[in-house]
Amino acid sequence: MNVYDFDGTVYRGDSTVDFYLFSVKRHPAALRHVPAVCLWALKKKCGKCTTREWKEVFFRFLADIPDLQAELRLFWERHFCKIYPWYHAQKRPDDVFISASPEFLLAIPAEKLGIGRLIASRVDEKTGRFDGENCKGAEKVSRFRALYPDAQIERFYSDTHSDLPMARLAEKAYLCKKGQLLDWDIKKG
Repeated sequence: MNVYDFDGTVYRGDSTVDFYLFSVKRHPAALRHVPAVCLWALKKKCGKCTTREWKEVFFRFLADIPDLQAELRLFWERHFCKIYPWYHAQKRPDDVFISASPEFLLAIPAEKLGIGRLIASRVDEKTGRFDGENCKGAEKVSRFRALYPDAQIERFYSDTHSDLPMARLAEKAYLCKKGQLLDWDIKKG
C-alpha cells in the first residue's frame, strides 16, 4: 500500500484555498466571514487558538453556498487537471489519501481516481465544525492506525515535514516539491 498526502503532493496547490476562492467568486456573500477569519488567524499566530478552532471559523463560508454538492462537482470539473501527472502514472487501487483537508472536499477526486481509501478531516458541510481533530501530523498516524492497524506502507508521499510521523511508518518516503519527487531522509526529518 502507498499513502499520499493530498494538497501540494498529489494536487498542485491547496484544494481548500482553491475551493474557497472559487466559492467566493460565485457566492460573494461568503466574504462576510473575512473579518472573523482574519481575527482568528491573528489569535492562532499568537497561540490563543488551535488550528482546528481557526479552521472552524474559516469554514463558516460553507453556510453561504446554497448547493454545496453541486458547487463541489463544478469545482472539480475545473480543478481536477491540477492532479500531478506523476500520480496518474503510478496510482494503484490500494492507495490511501490522507489529508488535513475536509473529507467532503476530497471525496470527488478520490472517487474519480478510483481511490476508495480516504482519511481526511471530518468537517460538517453546513456548519464548518469539526468532528474530531484536524487530520494533520501525529493525528494522521492515529487515524491511519485506527483503520489499518497492521498495514505496512510501502511508500509515503508528502510535501511537508509535518508529515514526518507518517513518513516514519513507510519503507520509503518522498517529499514532493513543486511536482518533483525527492527521496526523504526521515532520519534528518
